[in-house]
Amino acid sequence: MSQSENQKFNTIAIHAGQEFDPTTGAVIPPIYQTSTYVQDGIGGLRGGYEYSRGGNPTRTSLETMLAALEGGRHGLSFASGLAAEDSLLRAVLVPGDHVVLGNDVYGGTHRLINRVHGAWGVRNTTVEMSDLAAVEAAILPGETKILWVETPSNPLMKISDIAGLVEIGHRHGVLVVVDNTFASPALQQPLALGADVVVHSTTKYLGGHSDVIGGGLVINDDELAEKVKFIQFAAGPVSAPLDAWLTVRGIKTLAVRMDRHSSNALTIARYLQTHPAIEKVYYPGLESHPGHELAKAQMSAFGGMLSLAFRGGETAARRFAESMHLFQLAESLGGVESLVNYPSEMTHASVRGTELEVATNIVRLSVGIEDIDDLLADLAQALPSA
Repeated sequence: MSQSENQKFNTIAIHAGQEFDPTTGAVIPPIYQTSTYVQDGIGGLRGGYEYSRGGNPTRTSLETMLAALEGGRHGLSFASGLAAEDSLLRAVLVPGDHVVLGNDVYGGTHRLINRVHGAWGVRNTTVEMSDLAAVEAAILPGETKILWVETPSNPLMKISDIAGLVEIGHRHGVLVVVDNTFASPALQQPLALGADVVVHSTTKYLGGHSDVIGGGLVINDDELAEKVKFIQFAAGPVSAPLDAWLTVRGIKTLAVRMDRHSSNALTIARYLQTHPAIEKVYYPGLESHPGHELAKAQMSAFGGMLSLAFRGGETAARRFAESMHLFQLAESLGGVESLVNYPSEMTHASVRGTELEVATNIVRLSVGIEDIDDLLADLAQALPSA
């Protein structure tokens, strides 16, 4: 961290944890595709490496970079975003504890907290995170241990006041966790706003090329980091060397990609908000978005994700989602290519029947970095004529 303290984001994204190979001078550090390491006598570990579940130089490279990008002390890399979330939850919670989370979070996060950890006695309350009074009212003194914040949220792009939530959480002794996947550290840095932990699905914007699954945590507190590292080692949900290397490769172009994602998405959002088939565009870059001013204050741009509500209901939404060409119908988001998603039966199918259920007229777009004129043409041919 000391080397990058005074460096700007783009420089950090290219150089943090990326010292050239001392043996050959290779500019790109090698992939350490190994499971174990020779010891210089019993307990004589070279560089602290013993077995790759406990540590691997390629994973160390990524973890160093994650910490530097978010301005944190400790970065940890996992096999998936949900593996990262699960490890954090295991490190913090015991049966009987309580979690407060937003009423518009990724369906997999709610499923993990509500069904997996719920089966072990962890309780949760979903709340409108943009309503600070409602959040404070949902906290159970002495029982709530985590305030789980996702901003922008998935899929309705709600914006939560990170600093305001941190003030509430810390006043009640609650850990404030921010899922920064949609914004990425290129656009938003929650630790600088007081958050305790940042979560990423590195599968998305950090990897950026739809070719790797991964997750990450960035933590400032030394004791909490050690607890999570123990879970990482003892339960083994670690990222593989090749996956870590691919994620590092993706991160090096993160900032320039986010510039294009954001500019393309804003252009598309402005185009769609005037179309007669669209009831509402959910994008914080629009002045009409209720969280626009807050997003301007805590983000440097508005990102590549947006959602649409169709006037024609479920039929119109499905027809649109299945009529795209450049926007490919698929799960996930954050890659260089544009994707279209129908949340109620795809990413958020697991929350049907709950407060988080997504309306059937909603379509989510992950706007890629293609030429904007081509993306607009694809949207135009898929939308119903006026």
